[in-house]
Amino acid sequence: MSTGIEDLTVVWKGLANPTRRRILDLLVDGPLPTGELATRFPDLSRFAVMQHLRVLEDGGLVTRRKSGRVTLNHLNPIPIQQIYRRWVARFQEPWAEALVSLKNEVERQPEEKQTG
Repeated sequence: MSTGIEDLTVVWKGLANPTRRRILDLLVDGPLPTGELATRFPDLSRFAVMQHLRVLEDGGLVTRRKSGRVTLNHLNPIPIQQIYRRWVARFQEPWAEALVSLKNEVERQPEEKQTG
């Protein structure tokens, strides 16, 4: 998967729905069969859960592997990392630098009061 902005559109679509985000939360601990995921959403039909999984798979957020009659759903964290790099990390650095500068300034002020 490339890091192009166009590719991230389908990732955002996958992340846009709270049910899909909950599915991703459940898959953090390891792969789960589709049937097990469906039981975690009693208000949804198995078909609805499968539709959500398809959107997540289209966005590259979930990979599915069939083993006999069971389909295991695995979290793929790479697209989330791409979102982080593109939309979080570059904004995080200036804030971190500002906090370090503030910390240094606050620590320096008592020294200036003692010498002044």
